Amino acid sequence: MGRIAFLVAAEGIERVELTEPWAAVESAGHEPVLVSPDSGEVQTFDHLTAADKLPVDEVVADVAVDDFAALVLPGGVANPDALRRDEKAVAFVKDFVASGKPVAAICHAPWTLVEAGVVRGRTLTSWPSLQTDLRNAGATWVDQEVATDDNLITSRNPDDLPAFSTALLKALT
Repeated sequence: MGRIAFLVAAEGIERVELTEPWAAVESAGHEPVLVSPDSGEVQTFDHLTAADKLPVDEVVADVAVDDFAALVLPGGVANPDALRRDEKAVAFVKDFVASGKPVAAICHAPWTLVEAGVVRGRTLTSWPSLQTDLRNAGATWVDQEVATDDNLITSRNPDDLPAFSTALLKALT
């Protein structure tokens, strides 16, 4: 069983897109680890309403791809928008995809994949408003609950969380 990195910004994380895959990973015997550009706490949201604050386990500048078996990128609009402006977070995502280890991104999280330059020639799904961004970055966008393309696993929204978590756990076996 491995350590699974959940990379998030300081705020704007869609709570359920963090907590449901976290619980699935933990139930399967893996160790989820909350990684963020800054230490302290992160603020989750239920859509636009502030929800739980959660403690950061590791700072992205202090971790390496070799420390983890997989990477999960929860959504929320503000979360990936902040991550894609953080050079260390983007480099970590790029290196993770290049490693061949599973990378699972849901909702708006594929914005960070676009910024990392890792979607060209890949098939992904996301929140519908990202389809133009993904296509402009060279990806094929599909409207389905989960899309798996080699080591990239993507889903559209919280309704897709069961399929998203199942695909992530399958990739870890």
